[in-house]
Amino acid sequence: MCIDLIVYSGMVDSKEFAVGIFDALARRKRQRITKICKEELYDFWLQLSDQSFDARLQIFFDMADSNVDGRLAREEVQELIMLSASTNKLSTLKEKAHEYANLIMEELDPDGLGYIELWQLEALLLQKDVYMEYSRPLSTASFGGWSQNFGSFKPTNALRRLSCKLKYLILENWQRCWVVLLWLTAMVSLFLWRFYQYRNRAAFEVMGYCLCTAKGAAETIKLNMALILLPVCRNTLTWLRSTRIRLFVPFDDNINFHKMISCAIVIGIVLHAGNHLACDFPRLVNSSPEKFANLASDFKNKKPTYGDLLTGIEGLTGIAMIIIMAISFTLATSRFRRNVIRLPAPFNRLAGYNAFWYSHHLLALVYVLLLIHGTFLLLVHQWIQKTTWMYISVPLMLYVAERSLRTCRSGYYAVKILKVSELPGNVFTVIMSKPQAFKYRSGQYIFLQCPAISKFEWHPFSITSASGDNYLSVHIRIVGDWTQELKRVLIEGNESAIGRLKCNELENMDVRGPPKLLVDGPYGAPAQDYQNYDVLLLVGLGIGATPFISILKDLINSKRAEERMDSGTDVSTSDESLSSFASSISTAQPGKRKAMRIKSARFYWVTRELCSFEWFKGVMDEVAEMDQKGLIEMHNHLTSVYEEGDARSALITMIQSLNHAKYGVDIFSGTRVKTHFARPNWKEVFTKIAKKHPYSTVGVFYCGRPVLAKELKKLSLEMSQKSPTRFEFHKEQF
Repeated sequence: MCIDLIVYSGMVDSKEFAVGIFDALARRKRQRITKICKEELYDFWLQLSDQSFDARLQIFFDMADSNVDGRLAREEVQELIMLSASTNKLSTLKEKAHEYANLIMEELDPDGLGYIELWQLEALLLQKDVYMEYSRPLSTASFGGWSQNFGSFKPTNALRRLSCKLKYLILENWQRCWVVLLWLTAMVSLFLWRFYQYRNRAAFEVMGYCLCTAKGAAETIKLNMALILLPVCRNTLTWLRSTRIRLFVPFDDNINFHKMISCAIVIGIVLHAGNHLACDFPRLVNSSPEKFANLASDFKNKKPTYGDLLTGIEGLTGIAMIIIMAISFTLATSRFRRNVIRLPAPFNRLAGYNAFWYSHHLLALVYVLLLIHGTFLLLVHQWIQKTTWMYISVPLMLYVAERSLRTCRSGYYAVKILKVSELPGNVFTVIMSKPQAFKYRSGQYIFLQCPAISKFEWHPFSITSASGDNYLSVHIRIVGDWTQELKRVLIEGNESAIGRLKCNELENMDVRGPPKLLVDGPYGAPAQDYQNYDVLLLVGLGIGATPFISILKDLINSKRAEERMDSGTDVSTSDESLSSFASSISTAQPGKRKAMRIKSARFYWVTRELCSFEWFKGVMDEVAEMDQKGLIEMHNHLTSVYEEGDARSALITMIQSLNHAKYGVDIFSGTRVKTHFARPNWKEVFTKIAKKHPYSTVGVFYCGRPVLAKELKKLSLEMSQKSPTRFEFHKEQF
């Protein structure tokens, strides 16, 4: 019962730790007990629920002080470290508890007495800021003049506040608004045009407004069946991102617009098919001979039955399209696509990404049926009035050309696997040879296909190598059957390539053994536009850090190259750290090279798993070594550890600071970059950036789960209203 309450109190998640707290509290009373009464339980509860730093520290001290003499020997300090590691779910810290206990004893027991007391430990923990100065240049910033506030920027009048809020809402959404408004206007115009056209025909006397509504809805379906292809023409969108059109069209929302169009198609189908099946077909079948006489020539002078209308070419193609689209649209919903819905076997194969991918390719048959359906229309005989082909021909040819280009290019871009490295946390990295003439920008992504697994499946992955590197790299997290199979094929098929990835091993990679991979891309993503901002705020959750790794490397390489060129030094041979960037600037003329706009960049990597820091350890070390002028601030946040200032993590914070002061390495990431605990205070982060960079444009780039995206987008809007700094939020499709 006591253990349950301790777990409930949030102190610990392990039975052993709960028993340790129970024993420590019992020792305070000089008791040796195996059970307690209600009053004693209540007394213990009051002690446990005390949230103060001193109270929590005292409990930790008592847990290690087994002989209750008020002193901790080296072995007891080691036990205290292990208890703290257990509280924060840091199993790797337990393995080095002996080493860290020696570190603390060296600091607090310089005279070699063999023990420390509570006051010494408390003084050390409260003075941790002295030992944390090492991380200032890399993970925090020294902000002067912080007395400035945003009061002068915030309108006091209610009407002006509303006007200011409306202004920034327009600034945030004007691109989306005009595109959606144009689309809605086109649909309404086409609907009304076709509606009134049939309102003035003889068929209206028989089938009434049902026919007008069905034909108006059909016109919107034709438009949307053409438009829905454009947002998924990736090569075209990638090219358009590099033009000035990006200033007016929100290409980041292409998938959202694709989904909006699909919803409009569903509505159009309901109106079109519903009115035909439930209204105008019955009215036509049951019409009087006098009324039908006006339409007899359209039906070869024979009144059709309801069955004739359904079994004709128009009816069969229409019904077939509805069935295929219903299947495809249903399996494309998030609950089916993400395998949230658990179906019994064998229906379980109807959920998941594969079902979504294959069912979407059935829509190719829908376009064939749509052309046939539009050719054999009822009540329309002149080819010029059969407009279906006019709507879909150009978008369909563009899409077919894109798919053909993808097929040809993937064969040309077959790559050699240079190295496969298995990393902790169900992640592995693949380094590939860079195809000739393959050019990309940091922040973009590629599609990979492994013919040994499937000749049809392509999966997207962010590029983690810098744009000037002579190789391609991706980090892949195992989240489905395809990635699991890829790991098995690559790693089990070439065991000699397994190992920790190191930058200095790139010249000695094993190129034998693994099956070939096909590469398609690169394709545009929001992060590729990072150079258009004064300040960058890059936020990645877990594996969501991948789009920003190549950006960090490019920023450093670009800045160093710029400095070298300004000093007239040859960048191609002077420094190994510039080798990855040299190829990208070798053709540029020094006098015409454009200066980098970015003044500062902050990278926040938030993860629950300590092992995640192994993924980009080499990159973090490289950035820390190369960034001499503080261009990049790196912030690693480990959310499985209690926040800084909590007694449950205070000892770990102290060990972290002492270890770096002595060895220059963070005990969590294994790099010079300090690891913070718990989640960042995002409001404080935005406030600091706004105060340090007034009148600047900040690009906020996020890749991760949707929950945090809402908070970051809201803060971007709020801070743009309250300060002279403008924040523009972009979310990667995760």
